[in-house]
This record gives sequence, C-alpha cells and structure tokens, in this order.
Amino acid sequence: MAIGSTMHTFTVQLADVDRGVYEELSLRLARHPSETAANVLLRVLAYSLEYEEGIAFSEGIAATDEPAVLVRDATGRLTAWIEVGAPDAARLHTGSKAAGRVAVYTHREPNRLAQAWAGKTIHRGADIPLYSFEKDFVEDAASALERRNAVTVSVTERQLYLDVNGRSSSSAIAEQPVG
Repeated sequence: MAIGSTMHTFTVQLADVDRGVYEELSLRLARHPSETAANVLLRVLAYSLEYEEGIAFSEGIAATDEPAVLVRDATGRLTAWIEVGAPDAARLHTGSKAAGRVAVYTHREPNRLAQAWAGKTIHRGADIPLYSFEKDFVEDAASALERRNAVTVSVTERQLYLDVNGRSSSSAIAEQPVG
C-alpha cells in the first residue's frame, strides 16, 4: 500500500509593504511523501510573495502540467505560472507560452540553476525572474514546520522577515533573470 500525502494547514499573516498587500491567509496543501519540508515552505513563500486575486496551489510535485502555484483571472485564463525549486527549462518554456507572467522561487544555488538553463530554449527567458534566498534560510525555517502552522511573512525593501511557529529568521530576496 502506498503512503498518501500529508495535509498541512497554514495561517499566514502577510504584510508585503513593497507591494501594499496585507492579508490573513488560510492555506491547505498536500505534502507528497517524497516532498521535502523545504519545498513545502517554498511553495507557501511563493504563494505569499505572489499573492493576488485568483492565486491557487496546484497538486504540487504530483502536477505534471501545472506549476506549483498559479494565478487565473475571473474567466479562468491562466495569467501567472509560478515554479518552485529547480524546474527544467522545458517547464519554464511551456509556462512562459501559457501565461503572461512567469516566476521561479528557489532555495537552491541560483547560479547553478542559471547554468543548467544556459543554451536551452526558454520563451521570454530574459523576462522571467529567479528569486532566491540566503543560504540555508529556507531549510532552517522549514525545520519548524508541523501539520498545523502559524506563519508571519513580512517584506520590506526586498527583505523577508519570516516567523514559522515561533521561529524567526530573515533573508534578502535576490532576483536575477532566468535567461
């Protein structure tokens, strides 16, 4: 018998001063048995940092034809394709053709990802931002994850202040183009 996904809930207090977004979010997401805690937290961070009307989680790593996070307008049209981790160039290419805006959030070494994508065809690659955090930031914060989580996400001047179940940390949000 295969092990099923584990449901995680997040109550997120979001204060993104840079974008003028202040919300309380109640999120539920399934963690696939092979998914790391860092990837789960990265999905929550991407959702929070990209928060807008119509945003939703996909099925996570089980979704083969959708990104980790997506945004649809009122008509159901895909407007934003948001990947996490280390997606391959083909996924970014597909996403860039399917949505008007694409972004990648990673907890990996961004220069290595950029090298892996170098020379590959990525539609509008120069317009796709790759967001990364300081070394070990996501992994350290993810060690505080439980099945029910209280999270505070504050952003000011591209500095992220994060509290996960009482454990506080901060990181600059670095940005570079994918292509």
